[in-house]
Amino acid sequence: MGDINGFGDPQPRKKWILNAFSMSSSGHVASGLWRHPRNRTHEYKNIQYWIDLAKILDGNFHGLFLADMLGVYDVYKVPGNLKPALPGAARFPISDPSLPIAAMAAVTKSLSSGITASTTYENPFLLARRYSTLDYLTNGRVAWNVVTSYLESAAKNLGLETQISHDERYAIAEEYMEVVYKLLESSWRTDAVVLDKEKREYTDPDRVRRINHKGKYFSVAGPRLIEPSRQRTPFIFQAGASKAGKSFAIKHAKAMFLPGMEVAAVKKQVQEIRAEAIQLGRDANSIKFIPGILVIVDETDDLAQKKYEEYLSYANLKGSLALFGGWTGTDLGKHGDDEDFKFSDNGVATELALGEPQAKVIKSSKTVADILERWIKEAGVDGFNLSYAVNLGDFEAIVKWLIPELKTRGVFWDPVRAEGMSMRENYLDDGLGPRLRADHPGSKFKWDN
Repeated sequence: MGDINGFGDPQPRKKWILNAFSMSSSGHVASGLWRHPRNRTHEYKNIQYWIDLAKILDGNFHGLFLADMLGVYDVYKVPGNLKPALPGAARFPISDPSLPIAAMAAVTKSLSSGITASTTYENPFLLARRYSTLDYLTNGRVAWNVVTSYLESAAKNLGLETQISHDERYAIAEEYMEVVYKLLESSWRTDAVVLDKEKREYTDPDRVRRINHKGKYFSVAGPRLIEPSRQRTPFIFQAGASKAGKSFAIKHAKAMFLPGMEVAAVKKQVQEIRAEAIQLGRDANSIKFIPGILVIVDETDDLAQKKYEEYLSYANLKGSLALFGGWTGTDLGKHGDDEDFKFSDNGVATELALGEPQAKVIKSSKTVADILERWIKEAGVDGFNLSYAVNLGDFEAIVKWLIPELKTRGVFWDPVRAEGMSMRENYLDDGLGPRLRADHPGSKFKWDN
């Protein structure tokens, strides 16, 4: 179960990061599956749905990653057309993903939550307060998936005639991050709250200050309104696939979500990002790489395949094509050069019916584990962002079939040890505490440690 060191003892195997990938919507990556009798995603408005999901994931997954969007996938066939997305609930309707997090934290011991928020459309002062609040309510088990947003419909929802150009969105994001770091790391000293009843002093006024940021895009006086939380700056995810997106992620993120349907393509991304990280003075191993994969697992390969085929019978193919149009921003004949798409002969819509343009593993637990282990070894990734077709059912199947196999192989993390730790500590597992690491650009804004 691992390489043998000079003393003849097995070396501990690399522990995999496991994320559950979801959305606050009836339809995430499987349009039409809301109709499936074992699917509860249409209950996304009900807090009990999120509590039940959290209890399934706790002790099995490091975290729940929640995607989000501020517009509609309305590119398919006719620009601005809402109709293809609606019958299959193709990410529409969708609600604010941040609100159930506190309830989920209250019923879990080690599960963290990563929540998507946009630097293009969210106000940095309000966002800093929201993540600070969640950092408190979760005891440090929260992350921010930083996005710049890519939907034309989102731009129009937020008062713009059209999208801000791609590179300018990242320029805005750079200044946005500086504002957030100043608010979270620089406006309060760690010991500012003294709770001195004799002096009648809740906070020492000499230990709080304004940030007085004035830049090209933002003017923020500060300080932040809530006292320092456990992590201060939430753990940061990023999923940029473009050149600007990768550079942004290398600078700010500690974990990257990677697109790709084949090991070789993801391996290339990992190697390129590590090389660029070294050029920027970062430790090449300081970023965790987490590709997205749809896992459908059962007791045998045959049962898993039958489950997949059953799922396909519920798929809404027009909704799948609407999702593809939203992901690419164009029709099927015009997708980005840096996207890795490969489709089987049974048609694009069917291939996309369950899952994003990402790998699919539809096998028994041992076969799934073998395939995932190949990704770990050959692509150099650190874990997986596991999506679903049916929720809660697919995550229950992963817990029932796959998790025991990972434990047997010695690659499963230690959720008991993780209890009481922050998200940053659990994902990085470096023993350096809940705050930003010294090599992170936000660290330079710390007033104190």
